Amino acid sequence: MNIHEYQAKEILKKHGVKVQEGYVADTPEEARQVAQKLNSETGTSWYVIKAQIHAGGRGKGKVQQTGSNGVVLAKSLDEVPEKAKNILGGTLVTHQTGPEGKKVNKVLIAQDVYYPGDSEPKEFYLGILLDRATGSNVIMASTEGGMDIEEVAEKTPEKIVKEWIDPAIGLQPFQARKVAFGLGVEGKAFKEMVKFINSLYNAYMSSDASMFEINPVLKTSDDQILAVDAKVNLDDNALYRHPDLAELRDLTEEDPLEVEAGESGLNYVKLDGNVGCMVNGAGLAMATMDIIKLSGGEPANFLDVGGSANAQTVEAGFRIILKDPNVKAILINIFGGIVRCDRVANGVVEAYKKIGNIEVPIIVRLQGTNAEEGAKIIEESGLKVKSAIVLKDAAERVKEALA
Repeated sequence: MNIHEYQAKEILKKHGVKVQEGYVADTPEEARQVAQKLNSETGTSWYVIKAQIHAGGRGKGKVQQTGSNGVVLAKSLDEVPEKAKNILGGTLVTHQTGPEGKKVNKVLIAQDVYYPGDSEPKEFYLGILLDRATGSNVIMASTEGGMDIEEVAEKTPEKIVKEWIDPAIGLQPFQARKVAFGLGVEGKAFKEMVKFINSLYNAYMSSDASMFEINPVLKTSDDQILAVDAKVNLDDNALYRHPDLAELRDLTEEDPLEVEAGESGLNYVKLDGNVGCMVNGAGLAMATMDIIKLSGGEPANFLDVGGSANAQTVEAGFRIILKDPNVKAILINIFGGIVRCDRVANGVVEAYKKIGNIEVPIIVRLQGTNAEEGAKIIEESGLKVKSAIVLKDAAERVKEALA
């Protein structure tokens, strides 16, 4: 589960990570109020206004309606409301949102931390994520803060420091120092960086996260180490242990069809193809997508109805798939192990009759427990539904439907 920058920073602060202070606002008037509050608490007179969406590249992105960037600087309190107004309610397009962009419902008003001092401010990259290949957590750090880590890895991989941590042992003091040495910081900044890394790792582990990315980590002109930005992904499977974190979910940032599917107990991921697919089991879903591609089509979605498919779940799956205007055919591929094929077939027939006026061809492939009975139910239904027994037949039916 992704969360917003301002939410991520609250998690970091609870674990002792120093952050660029700020407050969230959803109107220009509130933006001015929180800027005044920020001024009284930190003394800042310049303010950074940041669009809060679940996507990176906000600083380079553009708000379609106003042409404003997603991250702007206000050099006085009076500039804050107008600059916030140019972002709030607009559609921000970045390299991660795609051309459709995302609507901005909130902005973060943050203190300016790039103030002059004894030394030049310096930006770093620091991330923690799970390395599934080794079963370890890995800290990735780079002196090239502010840049996409993928670009750094491609062009200057030698500038990336990596340190693997055994989750059973935890982050050791020498490992935190090793990362800080690799970033080239010295003196007070070195000590602050070691503290920052330790606190960040504690936040990562305590929240059951799958990724923490701080880009940039800033060494200020007076050698403080701060998280200027924060991107956090929480493990959905662990949210039952963190009801407070589960409440941070912002449904407006998620695909509406995926939200609807979740409410019906379905696992759904929208894709860009033209053949909708409904299956039971992730492995079968992968095989079904291969069959669709071999037949000349492209999968329009991943939809797993699970092991307890019934008329209600099948109907919900149908409705979700049919809301995608790109879908030209639907392939239902069910293996009856736990679930009976005749039960699924009855569910398909009931759902078809309930929805009515289904224009796209539907191919149903049933195999396993009571597969023959299920195929018979489909064929005797009188509906425009084609049945298949083997995957090859299903592929042929899809090919015919797309012709």
